[in-house]
Amino acid sequence: MEGLMDHPENQIRYVGGTTANLDYHHGQLRPAIGVRSRQVFRANRSHPELSDGSGWTYNHAPMLAYWKGCFYLEYLSCPVHEHVPPGQTLLTTSKDGWHWSTPVVLFPPYQLEHEHHYPDGEILPEGTYSVMHQRMGFYAASNGRLLALAFYGFCPLPSVNPNNGKGIGRVVREIGEDGSFGPIYFVRLNGHSGWYEKNVKYPFYTESGEEGFREACDELLADRIATLQWWEEDRSRDGFYAVEGGTAFNSYRLPDGRIAGLWKHSLHAVTEDEGRTWSKQTRSPSLIMAGGKVWGERASDSKYALLYNPSPIGNHRWPLAVVTGDDGFAFDDMLVVNGEVPPRRYFGFHKNYGNSYVRGIEAGDPPSGSMWVTYSANKEDIWVSEIPVPIGFRVSGPVNDTFDKLSPEDRVPDWNVYSPQWASVSVAAFPSGRDRSLELNDADPCDYAKAERVFEECAAGELRIRILAKQANDGQLYIELCDAKSAAPIRIRFHSDGALQVLQAGTWKELLRYEPDRWYELIVRFDTERQWFEVEVDGEPAPKAYPFSMPAYTLERLVLRTGPMRREPHVETPLVTADLPEADEPAKAVSYYINQVNIHTI
Repeated sequence: MEGLMDHPENQIRYVGGTTANLDYHHGQLRPAIGVRSRQVFRANRSHPELSDGSGWTYNHAPMLAYWKGCFYLEYLSCPVHEHVPPGQTLLTTSKDGWHWSTPVVLFPPYQLEHEHHYPDGEILPEGTYSVMHQRMGFYAASNGRLLALAFYGFCPLPSVNPNNGKGIGRVVREIGEDGSFGPIYFVRLNGHSGWYEKNVKYPFYTESGEEGFREACDELLADRIATLQWWEEDRSRDGFYAVEGGTAFNSYRLPDGRIAGLWKHSLHAVTEDEGRTWSKQTRSPSLIMAGGKVWGERASDSKYALLYNPSPIGNHRWPLAVVTGDDGFAFDDMLVVNGEVPPRRYFGFHKNYGNSYVRGIEAGDPPSGSMWVTYSANKEDIWVSEIPVPIGFRVSGPVNDTFDKLSPEDRVPDWNVYSPQWASVSVAAFPSGRDRSLELNDADPCDYAKAERVFEECAAGELRIRILAKQANDGQLYIELCDAKSAAPIRIRFHSDGALQVLQAGTWKELLRYEPDRWYELIVRFDTERQWFEVEVDGEPAPKAYPFSMPAYTLERLVLRTGPMRREPHVETPLVTADLPEADEPAKAVSYYINQVNIHTI
């Protein structure tokens, strides 16, 4: 099988010619159309009651399951720093992927009750707290049981990794259909590091009185694909693992029945016998990535997708991109899933910038029509993105969008939404239940709400948009028309001083004074051959045509955003920075409503 993998057609590879420009958070990539990104959890040190009750600000490595009509998301957490104890794992759930429950502790901090002596002579003092480190979060057994998993490791120093084989072992508990948790058990212990049933605080799963739970654990232990995710924290040499090497494993089934495996740092391999043996791990130079994870999946349209950060630098993990292919080996069309990197609010060791450690639905039956993924932002907030299937980047024909038939939790077709908890984007029953609008609401002092609509790429076109600002003395709404690389030659904004403005030669020029709670119909006609655009408000044209702020041959995207374009962090931003002041207090909320959008070529 190793010889077979030497052939190019059996190498997992990116064959596209597009790369990400890391001077921009979006990488100058086209967006995958219709992606809805939602902040599940926003860390808050000063007001724990507004987050998860703990106020801890290192939150990372989320895992996702969809089981019996409900999403389950677990993530690990430490007070301030990665690899600095104590650590715990939390769980949040959702019926629709939009509204998420307040996180609760799933696996609590673990403190040693006795001094521990490793076989190599190293000693862990009594009272030492563990940290958590797991590459697998859930397992849905064939008998209908849902298992949640985690791993207790140790970091005597922040530079010591908890996945070095010296941790205690892997814990498991059942999640009931009613949301209840079963007792915590160990399902595998690191015996080679001196951890046995007699010196750990939780019993081994075989002691459970629940036969169905024991059967589910037995099935998991016999699953050589699922348990291969455990190797790096275990590192035993007892023959349990078919591959001893690589980190953050995941897999997908190929059209011919074989299974492809992916690891961090562009490694991949293939098994023909359900994980008993594997081809030699091979590094793919065309898959440019660093320490962030890669997720591979066969979507509901039978096409394959890889999601990762196409960056060679682990400190700067942006954008979160997707590439797609037909056969599970060759991937093309690099698109951005989430190209936003908000300011990191809290400093912490190893807290890299960007959206990383992406994971899809690893247990249960994913809902058809979309891919769902989860990831952390700056290792402090947790996000999910819904990616419509099939994944695409082009639109043909005119845009005539209204929002009357949609509910707040619905994905808005063909719109890309970036929705933090304190700066949400959703459909609202405004001005009435029958006449609904897209609402951008912003109370986040560090982030913004953003909505994008891709339209047919054209050299000349017209935008008609109906907008209402609930206030005229606070907030701002940017309206931009962009090209394929997100260059925005047309920039208009509702400013906080009550002026509707257009950007010209680096200066914002006033078009008119706008009033709160009043609808405005804005028309923009553009011509890239002449490199200019015209503006009309409520039937009144501006006194002249305006030149573009930057060159563009075609335009293809409308962007609405409640804050100025971000340029930090950037590739020269160091990891050691101060905490942001006043990041834990919501700002005064501002709201904007979009009632109708029409875009067509001229």
